[in-house]
Amino acid sequence: MTEPSHRSRRTGGRSARVRQAVVDAAVTVLLERGPDHFSVAEVATKAGVHETSIYRRWRTRENLIVDALLATSGAVIPVPDTGSVRGDLIELARSVATYLTHPAGATFTRAAAVHVDDETIAAARRKFWESRLQLAAVIIERGIQRRELPRATDARLVLETVIAPLHMRVLLTHEPIDDTLPERIVDLICAGLSGTDTSISALSATGGPRVDD
Repeated sequence: MTEPSHRSRRTGGRSARVRQAVVDAAVTVLLERGPDHFSVAEVATKAGVHETSIYRRWRTRENLIVDALLATSGAVIPVPDTGSVRGDLIELARSVATYLTHPAGATFTRAAAVHVDDETIAAARRKFWESRLQLAAVIIERGIQRRELPRATDARLVLETVIAPLHMRVLLTHEPIDDTLPERIVDLICAGLSGTDTSISALSATGGPRVDD
């Protein structure tokens, strides 16, 4: 996957240029200070605009943080095609883990989780995640076509179950994501999808059952 980027396409017009300057400054401050110490005043200084102008347009620091991230997200997590559902899900989980353990990726993820009171920005965030889940759903669709998975498999639920434990460690428990975690998560999910009778304790100890590819 690519390293998070904070460049975006520039459009014409003074308003667009000012917005781009604020967005670029916001991402810079976010990377330098993190979401907890993000300051609108510092963004205004870096962008060369009045702080009141930022509040007039975005209203809250949280709205600015999320809008800037959505407008400048250049991070791409590729959809793997290894020939098996298990392999694809492991590669996807590893890519997500790599992104989350990158300092910029971890910062962006924490910042993107903040509450916003602007419905337009909230809707853009929902659309952002929907598009990525839909893109990755091809992994499950291929698995159904290869008869590795039941036809009624819920692609969104499977994908959410793969990535949620990784995000939990970054956002909630602040535990490290070790190299074996992506595979252990996927094997636990594959065991459930295949109806394998394997205890959670056994999965934790052995790294999970293998699903026939």
